[in-house]
Amino acid sequence: MTREPLSVVLITYNNADTLDACLSQVDWAEEIVVLDSGSSDDTVAIAKRHGARVAVHPFDDYGPQKQRAYDMASHHWILNLDADEILSPGTRAVIERALVEPRHAGFRLPRRERMFWTVQHRLSWRNGHLRLFDRRRGGMNDVEVHAAVEVRGPVKTLWSADFVNDGDGDIATRVEKINRYTTGMVAHKLRKQQRFTGLRMVFYPPVFFLRQYIGKRYFLNGWAGFIASVTGAFYAFLKYAKLHEAHEQARRARR
Repeated sequence: MTREPLSVVLITYNNADTLDACLSQVDWAEEIVVLDSGSSDDTVAIAKRHGARVAVHPFDDYGPQKQRAYDMASHHWILNLDADEILSPGTRAVIERALVEPRHAGFRLPRRERMFWTVQHRLSWRNGHLRLFDRRRGGMNDVEVHAAVEVRGPVKTLWSADFVNDGDGDIATRVEKINRYTTGMVAHKLRKQQRFTGLRMVFYPPVFFLRQYIGKRYFLNGWAGFIASVTGAFYAFLKYAKLHEAHEQARRARR
């Protein structure tokens, strides 16, 4: 039986280091769409070498830029990837089976993280992300931080498929990303008047560590899993520490 045709959609900006590996695993799709934000490296050349349809638009925010890229697609079904994500072996076959007379509005794919010098063990917990969807039934939401795809209709997780996020190749990259993300979250959460930031700053990080290292079985990843759990706890701490700082600064400004 024939499956639904598929458009693979990415947004890019100076992703020459990872884009070739990403696109090499999706060259079986009917279409690859790349919306670039004005890269100064070989990103556009790599995308064109893989037969992608490339357009350029200045980046304003993650959600709107992703939606622009979806709107460029020729087909109803979209596989949404980031330029540092790579489909694992066997995932193509699972996706193609799912697109034969699909009864769902979308499918979640489990994501395995690169943990510095290794890749997350398959038996540790993999979070499912809605990456394969029918764009007639959904698109990007308008959440200010961590915008994501939402669809109208049933969603299924394809546990026998996954993809690898290849973005954090070393500890320094992970820490820099944590610092950037937590800064971006402060303004959004401050408007919600998050309470008890001091208590959250003290008690939530160790809970987060135990949830990752034991609950999600990150111990299966050796020292890399331990470090990933610690840096995750640091993310939790820094988020509330910056929020507490912002509250203190606002309180002093009102005096």
